[in-house]
Amino acid sequence: MRIVCLDLEGVLIPEIWIAFSEAAGIPELRRTTRDEPDYDKLMAFRLELLAKHHLKLADIQRVIGTMEPLEGAAEFTAALKERTQLIILSDTFEQFAKPLMAKLGYPTLFCNSLVTGADGSITGYKLRQKDGKKNAVLAFKSINLEIFAAGDSFNDLAMIREADAGCLFRAPESIRTSHSDISCVDTYAELLAQIDTFLFP
Repeated sequence: MRIVCLDLEGVLIPEIWIAFSEAAGIPELRRTTRDEPDYDKLMAFRLELLAKHHLKLADIQRVIGTMEPLEGAAEFTAALKERTQLIILSDTFEQFAKPLMAKLGYPTLFCNSLVTGADGSITGYKLRQKDGKKNAVLAFKSINLEIFAAGDSFNDLAMIREADAGCLFRAPESIRTSHSDISCVDTYAELLAQIDTFLFP
């Protein structure tokens, strides 16, 4: 059996932290895994900024409630789910993702969790597993599934390289250049064509 594993932010939905950065007027929060390969360092930076500006989970969730999937993403997801099983492997948090999962037809999502205080402030986070995307692919392969993987960030590279096939999707030029051995596509039609080649050789 062949299945597809996709990143979420930047692939199917806009970057949540960038949207919140713009809504809150804090440009430093635009930094994402496209810019910073060290996820723990990135999250420590984000939590420090949230505390400094007295921002809480509810503030971020209000912005998420106004967001929509990327143009064409819902149709692409529906077409893909007609072909095979889709698993979303993301470094986002369950407290962020639910409204957007509804708009994508509730694909299966593996992600992380936030730790919050009694006042709703974000005090930390719990990774589902270190190197969770790569290890999920390894686990699927251990039960004789064949995997196509795609994403757009530094934290997707190990997942893509571990999969049986895969590509980058709308990755920034820095990642395309430094990992030029991985093909990159920029439209859902191109991505679906790559997936179809894998699913129906």
